[in-house]
Amino acid sequence: MNDTANDTTQAVSRTNGEHYLWGADCDAWHLVKSSALSVIEERIPPHTDEVRHVHARSRQFFYVLSGELTIEVDHREHLLHPHEGLEIAPGQVHQVSNKADVDARLLVISSPPSHGDRTNL
Repeated sequence: MNDTANDTTQAVSRTNGEHYLWGADCDAWHLVKSSALSVIEERIPPHTDEVRHVHARSRQFFYVLSGELTIEVDHREHLLHPHEGLEIAPGQVHQVSNKADVDARLLVISSPPSHGDRTNL
């Protein structure tokens, strides 16, 4: 979905959401894509790391759907299991990793959207 008004409301999922690849074979699907809010479903393969980075404006919430996810925030690791989430405030240095042997599936909710608001460290 985007900022333009639609005459009809329709369900959104991985099958009809905008798909893109990032990092080492990670998948992402935009479920909500507006100027105020981003909701992305992601699949992170086993033993894959995201680049450590920080957002100046975006507040993020990572919510694990399946598998497990390690999120390092300000040099402290948090291990998340299915149905657990973690909020990352603007200015907090963080890195997401899948250290397990199975895919991690998660939701990444950002307000405002984090694309274009990222400094790699």
